[in-house]
Amino acid sequence: MRVLVTGHRGYIGAVLVPRLLDAGHDVVGLDVDLYRGCDFGAPPRAVKGLEVDVRAVLPEHCEGFDAVIHLAALSNDPLGDMNPELTYDINHRASVRLARAAKEAGVARFLFSSSCSLYGAGGDAPLDETAAFNPVTPYGESKILTEQDVTKLADDDFSPVYLRNATVYGASPRLRADLVVNNLVGYAFTTGEVLIKSDGSPWRPLVHVADVCAAFEALLTAPREVVHDQAFNVGRNAENYRIRDVGAIVEQVVPNSKVTYAPGASPDTRNYRVDFSKIERLVPGFRPTWTVKQGVEELLEAYRRTGLTKESFLGPRFYRIQTVKGRQAAGELDGDLRAAG
Repeated sequence: MRVLVTGHRGYIGAVLVPRLLDAGHDVVGLDVDLYRGCDFGAPPRAVKGLEVDVRAVLPEHCEGFDAVIHLAALSNDPLGDMNPELTYDINHRASVRLARAAKEAGVARFLFSSSCSLYGAGGDAPLDETAAFNPVTPYGESKILTEQDVTKLADDDFSPVYLRNATVYGASPRLRADLVVNNLVGYAFTTGEVLIKSDGSPWRPLVHVADVCAAFEALLTAPREVVHDQAFNVGRNAENYRIRDVGAIVEQVVPNSKVTYAPGASPDTRNYRVDFSKIERLVPGFRPTWTVKQGVEELLEAYRRTGLTKESFLGPRFYRIQTVKGRQAAGELDGDLRAAG
């Protein structure tokens, strides 16, 4: 298939693109490379790309593609909270315009990278795709709004699919240290502290970045009648954890580390467990294989291999909000995250 991947130089995209290429797909990226220079080890694999802001995509950018995989977004809560209106503009309104452009260009399948964060304050009972939405951040709300608007475009010729990914972890050429597992392992490796910033009680579903990419690959080619206009929680039922239990795994794996709690740590309003039975039942091509323990071991090895230091880990390179603020302070980006000048 000929596939356009937005956000192809981001955390997930840098892992997904090589997988799609190795599977024989013709891949073109679309990305303004907001996080250029934020490489972890080797830079992302080169691929044909369009340097176009997702807010400026036109139907002609989508012409000739069989599918669009839409990853591009302001993709963490602190960054989303910094300017909620900008988050809605990029994550919601631009996503819907992209879907319309893809439809007008004759693209048959549109895979949207949604998130389990739309369940938000969901409590302790496992939530399937029919559960009520209860977002606690603009990021989570933007995913709901996009799903609700894109579903209106679905018809016999345009087939959207919504991947509600669990909280992702794992090594990537565009590492994010603001994701909980990556963060806990990084703190443990560079400081000896497994620093938990809540009281450890919240539930969180977790999924390895390679398993997320496997889901995109499977849903890209799954039978239309199975996936058309459907939402799928992406993860494994066994991979719902309380944050304190993740901390215990990290403490077990990373030598000479110890769980500590940030001063004044309190319960996190983001608290949800997720049921992943639907994707397992309907998409036999998708079989996630990673566990958090395996992911912690992988991250530890990657941090060792690259010589990660406390200064580099805590610096701006692996934290999206720090990178954005740094580029704004340097005059490279304006307040709307467009190239300055």
